[in-house]
Amino acid sequence: MVIGLLSMTAIGAFAATQFIKISKKNNQICVESNGIADHEVGRFPRKGNPHRIKTQKIKFCVTANPIKGDQVRMVRTVGIAKNGIIIRPGTADYYDASSPRGHSRDSSSGWNLDGMGPNNTLGLDRERAHVDNRGLYHYHGIAPTLAASLSDSRIGWAADGFEIHYIGDSAKPSWILKRGMRPTAPGGKYDGSYNEDFEFVSGFGNLDECNGAVSQGTYKYFATHAYPFFPRCLFGKNISKFR
Repeated sequence: MVIGLLSMTAIGAFAATQFIKISKKNNQICVESNGIADHEVGRFPRKGNPHRIKTQKIKFCVTANPIKGDQVRMVRTVGIAKNGIIIRPGTADYYDASSPRGHSRDSSSGWNLDGMGPNNTLGLDRERAHVDNRGLYHYHGIAPTLAASLSDSRIGWAADGFEIHYIGDSAKPSWILKRGMRPTAPGGKYDGSYNEDFEFVSGFGNLDECNGAVSQGTYKYFATHAYPFFPRCLFGKNISKFR
């Protein structure tokens, strides 16, 4: 059964025909797309991001019957939005004083850059997205245009099959900015530039450590305006890998 099929043009600095197909078969929901957004995107390359958008061959299938477990699993590619754009809030970049850019994929510092950090170090556009070295355009935070276009609250699916929803400020994460100074380089106050600047405080908000909660009798993940913006971990027992 085909749930949705759309072909349209993304306008702006990068223009290409979008392809997306959403189908349900054999207890799986599959999203196929060419990675082209249905909204205007920023001009790439740009400061902080030297890559160009390229069409992709994306097929992301998840279970239609997700089961919540007790253990969390850290993931980098969290899921996919219903417009066919990958949701990947985490980054592979770490503070690195020896790098001309101040960061690299050397994780020895232990300070992992957050794409939504206050300095926009990794060059996100207005839709809170950018491009990786393969030309894959992907979201680090909720895209304003996507949020404004919703007919309901669902924006996509996580890799474990649970839905991802956006309900504005009604979903409040339980992660908070630490107080004080970082104990090692890069030093300075905790300001949200790095994932390690935050800590989880159970009960601070109404979401768990993976930005999820039971809503209307069903477990769901939520996109939020505050860190972690999207889930950074998943509770589902069956997690699909992105291809």
